[in-house]
Amino acid sequence: MARAVVAGGLGFALAACSSDQPAAPAPAGSASAAAEPSSSAAVPALVATTVRPLAGTGASPFDQERQVQAPPGWTVTVWARVPSARLLAWTPDDRLLVSRPKSGDVVELVPGQGDSPPTQRTLVAGLNQPHGLAFTDDTLYVAESDQVDAFTYRAGVLSDKRVVIDNLPDAKSPELGGAYAHALKSVAVGKDGTIYVSVGSTGNVSAEDRDADPERASILRAPAEGGEPTTFARGVRNGTGLAVDPDGAVWTAVNNRDNTEYPYDGDYDGDGESDQGEVLQEYVNDHPLEPLARLEQGRDLGWPYCNPDPDLQPGAPDSPLSYTERPFVRDIQKNADGSKLDCAALPPVEQGMGAHSAPLGLSFATEPGLAGEYGPGALVGVHGSWNRTPPRAPEVSFFAWRDGALGPQQTLLTGFQAENGSRWGRPVMAVQGPDRALYVSDDLSGSIYRVTAP
Repeated sequence: MARAVVAGGLGFALAACSSDQPAAPAPAGSASAAAEPSSSAAVPALVATTVRPLAGTGASPFDQERQVQAPPGWTVTVWARVPSARLLAWTPDDRLLVSRPKSGDVVELVPGQGDSPPTQRTLVAGLNQPHGLAFTDDTLYVAESDQVDAFTYRAGVLSDKRVVIDNLPDAKSPELGGAYAHALKSVAVGKDGTIYVSVGSTGNVSAEDRDADPERASILRAPAEGGEPTTFARGVRNGTGLAVDPDGAVWTAVNNRDNTEYPYDGDYDGDGESDQGEVLQEYVNDHPLEPLARLEQGRDLGWPYCNPDPDLQPGAPDSPLSYTERPFVRDIQKNADGSKLDCAALPPVEQGMGAHSAPLGLSFATEPGLAGEYGPGALVGVHGSWNRTPPRAPEVSFFAWRDGALGPQQTLLTGFQAENGSRWGRPVMAVQGPDRALYVSDDLSGSIYRVTAP
């Protein structure tokens, strides 16, 4: 069914969750409040843009013309081919690093002159599913699936490897027996040098992760010099997106749960019977939202007991959707009576994306930010996901940074998915380069795109 998406959130919707039984869904049209205006009002509509391969980058899927939707006048170039490219980081001397968990290595791309593709080589190999990359001065941090390493970096050479966080859970952990759905880790470093690492859940609703040591489905932190990590934020099902904003706060973009049961005692599908506790595709399509949240010590994002809810009319099948300052509703499967966690006590989620967006890489483009009307903001690689009909389309999203807060989601680059749901590309991460161009990794096509404004 078609749904309206509202840019801002409404304070009345906090009633969506309490420590009591979930209320029946609000009747359609019963809510009334003014939504916050979207910060995207001045941003022009996207237009069809042909993707231009550089010399040597035209193998499949670029052996035929590909088009994406991009801001008017922007160009999109296949800058390099890097199979299974994942997360990105710029070195202090302007080289782009690309992690490749499947290959166990980190690739270095050195920009060429003009339309020449970058030179490419392996910077470090033999790692255990390297994923997250972060720099502070001349120190490179690499998140393997079981530890976080630090290297001294100088002019394309790594030295002095040391393990700063050890014994992170992954598929090889004896207590997990190889069952780990989200083993890849991301890493960020705070302005004071504190190290943050994302630790995903072992499964869709594996509540035992909250009692593990170290805690899974969490963001851990360790001192700048490394050491035993402690829990910084919990209830974070898979916070693959992890970055520090211009003011020094830590943000995460979260892959939330699948197959959420309808939590209300109401008729959602129109058959005249209560659908509470049922897995309904129409409900799963838009629930729960994927959070983009500012973290602080002790924050809980609710998983698997509370789900952030985009419905402005909670539980109504035709409710308008909003992703700004959204409250939580109890998970009927894991927290039916509210005894596991009081969802109403959780701070609302600052921003979010549609259910099953599968956000991966998160970065901040700081002053002056992107060209034109965009300016500074957060960039999110939306991978798209399976648990939706039709599938959520991959894209690069932008969230404007104004006065210490992020505005609503704006689509910056899309068009990787056909009408039948098939895809030729899946963005993972976007970062702004020293030349102010955007560089986007795509693990499906095995590419790095360079996106430039006029």
